[in-house]
Amino acid sequence: MKSLLAVVDSGSIAEAARTEHLTAAAIGQRVQVLERELGFALLSRSGHTAQPTPACERLIARARRLVREAALLQGDASADGLGGSLRIGAVSTALTGLLPGALRHFTRAAPQARVLIVPGTSRALYRMLQAGEIDAALIAAPPFDLPRTLHAMELRHEPLMLLAPKGTRGSPAALLRRMPYIRYDPSAWGGRHAAQWLADRELAPAVLCDLDALEAIALLVADGMGVSLVPQWPGIERFAGDCRAVAIAGAAYARSMLLVRALAPDFPQTMQLLERSLQAGGDAGAAGAPTRAR
Repeated sequence: MKSLLAVVDSGSIAEAARTEHLTAAAIGQRVQVLERELGFALLSRSGHTAQPTPACERLIARARRLVREAALLQGDASADGLGGSLRIGAVSTALTGLLPGALRHFTRAAPQARVLIVPGTSRALYRMLQAGEIDAALIAAPPFDLPRTLHAMELRHEPLMLLAPKGTRGSPAALLRRMPYIRYDPSAWGGRHAAQWLADRELAPAVLCDLDALEAIALLVADGMGVSLVPQWPGIERFAGDCRAVAIAGAAYARSMLLVRALAPDFPQTMQLLERSLQAGGDAGAAGAPTRAR
């Protein structure tokens, strides 16, 4: 079933073989065994592609649950409870900031556990979490209250700051009036704070482009393309070392970073260890308010 789902998700047997580290022939044989046992076709093949048949589509949800339950068995048998596999979604700044140190702590404490990192935007990862495709997500706080089925732990506040090319002079407002604005996408959950700061001051800078990639924004500013308003995430110095950085006062404009997970995770002790590892990392590089759970 795992091989079948790999074909369904990738759209081809060859791609599923690469994902599963098997030969295409082995994937095809596994699907054929299932087809013989079930008594009907599961895939419709056309050239190099393979699509699920209508009968297969009706089985996909249950197949995913069965594959997931089978993956939990190893963790259930772990003597200390620190086993199993966690699928963690993370926005790009968490990948380069919070996660590296936390994963070092986590893997030392739980060498039998496995962490699969899934990159994405806050909105996309939240949807994946709701669909059960990942176990937890490191995301910017959403502009709405989370449902009671989810638990959120606040890791850090990231105050707003202005990035400008090195050597520029003037206040943030003056720089935003005279230089192109590389805008942190206001439709992104983390980008709304910069948009609010501008609106509160009735500033309307000339937008050069919109990006939901803070590392790319910092590099563009360093190259002299314009100025930007971004949160001060851990690791920003790797990308903004050649920029002038000006702190923006006001807790209301800070981005809050959360670890969001299901209320009852599959591996509770392993998840608790991940939370402790992230808290330790967040405390080490925290900006603004201290870490707290909510």
